[in-house]
Amino acid sequence: MNQRISLSRYLVEQQRVDGLIPAQLRLLLEVVARACKSISQSVNKGALGGVLGTAGSENVQGEVQKKLDIIANEVLIEANEWGGHLAAMASEEMDSIYLVPNRYPQGEYLLMFDPLDGSSNIDVNVSIGTIFSVLKKPEGHPGVTEEDFLQPGAQQVAAGYCVYGPQTTLVLTVGDGVAMFTLDREMGSFVLTQENVRIPEDTKEFAINMSNMRHWDAPVKRYVDECLAGVEGPRNKDFNMRWIASMVADVHRILTRGGIFMYPWDKREPNKPGKLRLMYEANPMAWLVEQAGGAATNGRERILNLQPTKLHERVSVVLGSRNEVDRVTRYHLEA
Repeated sequence: MNQRISLSRYLVEQQRVDGLIPAQLRLLLEVVARACKSISQSVNKGALGGVLGTAGSENVQGEVQKKLDIIANEVLIEANEWGGHLAAMASEEMDSIYLVPNRYPQGEYLLMFDPLDGSSNIDVNVSIGTIFSVLKKPEGHPGVTEEDFLQPGAQQVAAGYCVYGPQTTLVLTVGDGVAMFTLDREMGSFVLTQENVRIPEDTKEFAINMSNMRHWDAPVKRYVDECLAGVEGPRNKDFNMRWIASMVADVHRILTRGGIFMYPWDKREPNKPGKLRLMYEANPMAWLVEQAGGAATNGRERILNLQPTKLHERVSVVLGSRNEVDRVTRYHLEA
């Protein structure tokens, strides 16, 4: 790009020129970006900062917490609680919602986040990231309750993620397409490096944890079997499989060059609709993918239309290149 455009300038233009976001939302997104810069520094220090390994505790889902999980969660809370933009926050690492303390002004937005997605990759120096979603607090509700967060993903006003890899990249939508920003460490700011991100409708790459194949439902196995059959099979083309075990990294690859990502329901825990969390993983990623021309379903219906019933609700996820997602969804509906 001929002219370097900072995240701050991009957001100001979204607010002032295009009228897409209010000033308070712009300020909130700038604070989230600053928190991601801080998390990025901790991730980059790794063993030198004493942040690797487990913390000896579990989160509300019963998952063992890494030290960086807790650090990232605290960074996001401390950065956002005092600015006057938020009424409350919710996180994968907290049992319930976090109300902005009374000593700070109360805002009109609700922030949800997975502070560090891909925790299993922390200690092996593989890309991990932060996922976030912003909702507007329902009007006419005194105070804030968990019910205020239970809005379909279609009602998000902003969503994004920050991937901590060879570069630190912030990916954002406010409902007007997807933009990518790369952290310039010398300048200390995120710089716009790609606008109007588009996902190809067709692909030759799929991402799924193949070790769970024996537990899959028939439609998922049918789709993957067809991919594995290659040029001699019904798809008449060879596929590559990619699986990073970090949703942020897998989705970032899809936004960059296309593909399909699947984390479906399986028979290991039949009473759970899926593994990923609807509110702060599937919803923001689904909106980003849709804004880039892709599709996102739970195998049967659009993820952004799902009505959440609880804060840490789980969901099956199929997202990415539109034609492949439509095919997997059709196989489920036919079954």
